[in-house]
Amino acid sequence: MRWTDMIADIMDFWHEFRQVKSGIVSVVLLCGFVAAIVLEPYLIPFPEAGSRWRDITYWEENPRSAPPVWINWFSSKKRAKSQTLHEQTRSEKQAGKVRILKVGFSYIYSADIPPLDMLFHGQVTGSPVVVLTVERPDGEKIRLLKKSVSNTDRQNIRISVAKDAIPAISRFASKYAGSYGQQTQDMLRRPITIIFSQAQSGMRQTPSPLHGTYMITAEILLPREDDRIENLSLALPGSVSGWLGTDNSKRDIGSGVIAGIKWALLIGLLTAVVAVSIGVIYGVMSAYWGGWRDSLMQRVFEIFVSIPLLPLLIVMSAIFKPSIWTLVGMMSAFFWVGPVKTVRSMGLQIKEETYIEASKAFGASSLRIIFKHMIPLLIPYAFASMALYVPGAIVYESTISLLGLGDSTIVTWGQILHDALSGGAVLNGQWWWVIPPGLAIALMGMTFAFLGFAMDTILHPKLRTR
Repeated sequence: MRWTDMIADIMDFWHEFRQVKSGIVSVVLLCGFVAAIVLEPYLIPFPEAGSRWRDITYWEENPRSAPPVWINWFSSKKRAKSQTLHEQTRSEKQAGKVRILKVGFSYIYSADIPPLDMLFHGQVTGSPVVVLTVERPDGEKIRLLKKSVSNTDRQNIRISVAKDAIPAISRFASKYAGSYGQQTQDMLRRPITIIFSQAQSGMRQTPSPLHGTYMITAEILLPREDDRIENLSLALPGSVSGWLGTDNSKRDIGSGVIAGIKWALLIGLLTAVVAVSIGVIYGVMSAYWGGWRDSLMQRVFEIFVSIPLLPLLIVMSAIFKPSIWTLVGMMSAFFWVGPVKTVRSMGLQIKEETYIEASKAFGASSLRIIFKHMIPLLIPYAFASMALYVPGAIVYESTISLLGLGDSTIVTWGQILHDALSGGAVLNGQWWWVIPPGLAIALMGMTFAFLGFAMDTILHPKLRTR
């Protein structure tokens, strides 16, 4: 029967809750956040973003400070997207004692702004020599570079065309655009552009894109019998990357924003549950005991409520090692004062009820009356208060992180905004680095604010009729 009553109460609550439009909006948004947490490994292209956010080697294949891919929808000039090519042709021949491994990659270029680089990757054993050549759609061949790899044992190599092929690209451009000078200096800033431009006069200053299929060939000379090179690939970091772009450390902003959802919910919910629970218990005890104990507890409450929280959090975060748990503990230690006054006034009314007097007459202890008969009546108010406290906790954490005093071992929206501030995102016009985490904070706050308002609308009238 008790389970039947509980289910009936829940159904009654839901029937009233769905009449409040803001409540429905909050439920939809909250379900979206929870779904993003559950599906995080499948939603983000970098599954280890949460644990390797500060590891620059994890992001080295991305372009630096690239805008989102969807800006191509609104731009007349299309930017090349990031791609990773895997070997499509392979052949091997023997020339004396040297084995020559020839691997081909095919890249279809249809954009107006080319990739930022071409990065050749492989796992090497021994001391091979790598020769990279590109054949353009117009039939021109450019021998980009010849690079010797030092003696290694199953080490990953990374060869950048933009860094190592500048002399070869300069010689190719000089055939059509004159000799060195300021023109060459201009070209050095964008060597990959020359590879993907039409071979004509002025290709350095005003390059025109050459669309078509490019064949990039890697010839690997293996002088010793035990020399090996495996897992070959060619990465082309594009001029746009991901749905939310990248920052100046090549990190994917979208992966960081999604990875930060779980920390925002943890910080907000944990702080709200601990703080409101303390506040409700404190307020009920103060109301029930009354007398000098009530006066003493209210003086303690007034001391805590008069302390400015943000400056204290800044000082404590600067003194102690920044940690999410320390931050949650400090916020809980001061957020509890919020519901005390309201709970105390409710407790003064509840303790005058007949069943409270009956409990006293039967010899029930003060703690039993407080926890068994009074606090359960305040649970609806507590839930509404918790929902309203979550946005405040998230904003406080974001503020501390924005000042550089947050926990740098995790990914939070405040940490992303701090990196954007220190990286000059606003000054450089990198709006995609600032707006997504800021919008995420606003949406999360709005979700729980709407939820709290809806619960307040439904539950408080019931509470007042008791």
